[in-house]
Amino acid sequence: MKKFQLLLLVAIFGFTLLYSCSGNDVETDPPDSPIDYKQQMRDFVQGISSWSKDIDPDFYIIPQNGVELVSVNGESAGNPKMDYLNAIDGIGQEDLFYGYDNDNEPTPAETTDYVSFFLDMAKSNGVKILVTDYCSSETNMTDSYLNNQTKGYTSFAADHRELDNIPIFPVETPGTNADVVQNLGDVQNFLYLINPSGFTSKQQFIDSITGSDFDLLIMDCFFDEEVFTAEEIEQLHEKVNGGRRLVISYMSIGEAEDYRYYWQTGWSSSPPSWMAGENPDWAGNYKVKYWEPDWQQIIFGNDESYLKKIIDSGFDGVYLDIIDAFEYFEE
Repeated sequence: MKKFQLLLLVAIFGFTLLYSCSGNDVETDPPDSPIDYKQQMRDFVQGISSWSKDIDPDFYIIPQNGVELVSVNGESAGNPKMDYLNAIDGIGQEDLFYGYDNDNEPTPAETTDYVSFFLDMAKSNGVKILVTDYCSSETNMTDSYLNNQTKGYTSFAADHRELDNIPIFPVETPGTNADVVQNLGDVQNFLYLINPSGFTSKQQFIDSITGSDFDLLIMDCFFDEEVFTAEEIEQLHEKVNGGRRLVISYMSIGEAEDYRYYWQTGWSSSPPSWMAGENPDWAGNYKVKYWEPDWQQIIFGNDESYLKKIIDSGFDGVYLDIIDAFEYFEE
């Protein structure tokens, strides 16, 4: 009997505690509750989108990789995450058919199928898909273009992982046209060239691009630490065949780069609280706690931010890299 009474009192106390903790005046989440790293990245991208489109409603937001973000639960069984999909205009995807394990080698079929599911989910909701495959043989480059065309994706076969050149093959890029590209949906081909170190000057870089027919150029907004001007970007809009292209600026938001204008020399010995480990594959690149306000203020939201420099230079949009940084923190 005493045992039963004790159990009853414990049960009543437990129920009372549970009920009292469900009130509106009590913190429902423990202070050390785990961070939803995928949602934090969605929120970051959505913030970038909202702020930039308030300045220019036609400004394009294109995150690269991290395709699981398009699904509510980050899995292929999930429904589309519409607030994220509505905030972006395109998705860039690397290594879909070539380059996942090694450059110029086919990506495992199961990986291609897995990633394609998310890309198709985004595509069916009006998002443009831009694929960069890393392959250098003419056979593999041709196969890459054909495979992506079959899927309804626009693609670029990069023969240098460094993205520092204009490939000489194919002689005529698939989808070459003399049209004026008025929006991202019009794009039939693109060039991804973010490392201008092989060019001796800004003007040589500009002349090389304006001598091509690519519908879209993805480039860096800096040349030798100097920002491209609005006048220079206007030149880059011109295609050699008389048409007009879109020009998009690369910007990494999941890593800090020690060669960027915002880098402070003291960070190497005394890193800020938002900085995490160095990327072992890219020296000078450091993972960041991208949800922290101090990092986000470097990226967007004010006149001194990275994104404002891109907008002021006259770019048509921004290509956001290291979107998949959530994987680093989840692991």
